[in-house]
Amino acid sequence: MRSVWAPWRINYILSKKQKSCVFCIKKTRGYKKRHYILAESKHSFILLNKYPYTAGHLMVLPQRHISELMFLKNNEHIDFFNMLNFATKALKKAIKPDALNIGANLGKAAGSGIGEHLHFHIVARWNGDHNFMPVVSKTMVISEYLDDTYNRLSPYFKKDYLNCNNE
Repeated sequence: MRSVWAPWRINYILSKKQKSCVFCIKKTRGYKKRHYILAESKHSFILLNKYPYTAGHLMVLPQRHISELMFLKNNEHIDFFNMLNFATKALKKAIKPDALNIGANLGKAAGSGIGEHLHFHIVARWNGDHNFMPVVSKTMVISEYLDDTYNRLSPYFKKDYLNCNNE
């Protein structure tokens, strides 16, 4: 697999680490748009990664603050993977990628930057998703602001995700 160059992620890498979990979001007025949350269920939610590798880089997380898959209760496990399935279907309809990378880094040694709250990444990929920019200037271009990506994707996440899983 080719590398995805994301130099804007340096803001995340160099940022001061919060004492509280960045994924344990207080549900105040306007929190969904402020945190780029596209869909929520009783036990899980889907949001845009604020430091994306590609346009439409999503994360699926349990609502409960846990670090490992083994800590999901049965109903949370089912809900989490239903949301993961829904996110892939909605992302494919919304931006039509050629493929998706889906994965989780479980623990610091595996590369997790925020290992204390379980999350799966969904990264949209396109054939030839490298252009001349990485060759000439070692820069990858995401051609859209995060707010615009949120606005473009959110209509695809308005449906009841359980009904979408049966399509």
